[in-house]
Amino acid sequence: MASFSFGAGNARKLAAIPLYAAGRLLTLMVPRSRDEWVFGCAVGIGDGALALWEAASTGPHRAVWLVASEREARDAAARGIPTVRKNSWQGLWRTARARVVVVTHGFGDVNRYAVTGAFVVQLWHGIPLKRIGVDSPETLRVPRLVARTPLAAPLRGLLRTMYRAAARRIRVLPAASHLVRGRLESAFAVPDTAVPVTGEPRVDVLSQGTPDDRRVTARAAIGHAVPRVDPSTRYVLYAPTWRDGAADPAVPTDDEWTRIVEVLTRHDATLLVRSHPLGAGEYAPPFATDRVQMLGSDLVADVTPLLPGVDALVTDYSSLAFDAALVPLPTLFLAPDVEDYGRRRGFYGTYSAVAGDDWARDWTQTAAQLDVLLGDAAERERRIARARDLSARVHAHRDGRNAERVYRAILAGTAADRPREGTR
Repeated sequence: MASFSFGAGNARKLAAIPLYAAGRLLTLMVPRSRDEWVFGCAVGIGDGALALWEAASTGPHRAVWLVASEREARDAAARGIPTVRKNSWQGLWRTARARVVVVTHGFGDVNRYAVTGAFVVQLWHGIPLKRIGVDSPETLRVPRLVARTPLAAPLRGLLRTMYRAAARRIRVLPAASHLVRGRLESAFAVPDTAVPVTGEPRVDVLSQGTPDDRRVTARAAIGHAVPRVDPSTRYVLYAPTWRDGAADPAVPTDDEWTRIVEVLTRHDATLLVRSHPLGAGEYAPPFATDRVQMLGSDLVADVTPLLPGVDALVTDYSSLAFDAALVPLPTLFLAPDVEDYGRRRGFYGTYSAVAGDDWARDWTQTAAQLDVLLGDAAERERRIARARDLSARVHAHRDGRNAERVYRAILAGTAADRPREGTR
């Protein structure tokens, strides 16, 4: 069952307007420091925020990570990262004092009420295929109770104003390429000067070291997350995207589960199911099998570093397809609702430009394609070549130094601000 929808999230946002106003008063009164940074990430200690933390670790900054749970605090402590609870008074104060605020999803990654006035770095969490931000009607979805009332239109207008005002605080929004840059400028309504083509820090891990080293490290991490699986198995990662609070139409039927497991068994493979953190489907076979394993965010907060250890990816509209192209991984696309999803959410370009014209409509077709992929070396090479082509279109940098470029962009931006800061 989905755990989040834009309608519910926007209802909370509207209800919190007094808190935003109080936070704005606080940031008007509290001077920001010259050297304090705060980091936050909705999925925990990982993603682009961790890559940038490591790149900035040698700098003269006083940095802290704002966490939302004991697990995040433990994960940070294991890496020697100091933390503060983001929704505590101290989290509010540290955000209000920070010169630089780093997030990967939204301002809720830190203390959302004290961001105004900071140098905001929005790393985002993947190259968008589906429309995001103000480009998507889903972003402005109003609460269900008022969706069919005269209040709906003015509330959408208010939400649009709030989103655009929030986006204007963003000073650095890294893009993977000039193609992606245009999408981010449009989605966040920011000027092109705020969107440098530095590459995404979050995918540096897919370019650093040798391919063999990356695969060994990734397979060890997968084995740690799913220890009951034979370490010699082939891994197939299934990563469906979030349906904006709606039910996932791709959950296999009983007959499809039988077919999936038959294919997996024939090729000594294991399906790792990575449901989106904001909404999980019921991906449990109706019979006992070790060939299907859950790999949710409760086990692995950031799945990107695991991609080199995977043998194939199955997805629909997830940005993980672009990440996997860097490996490169052969990818199968399963999109049972592509027309409806396209009408409701929209795509940047066409779906076929990424998925080709042979995407599957159900798990029966997907299992058949997977059977060929795992059993035919020529088919595997064909899909790897398609991944390389996709990577060439969307990734301008493949040297593992994206975080360094972003760090330099932040230093340049904050240095340019110094003469007019008026802070201490």
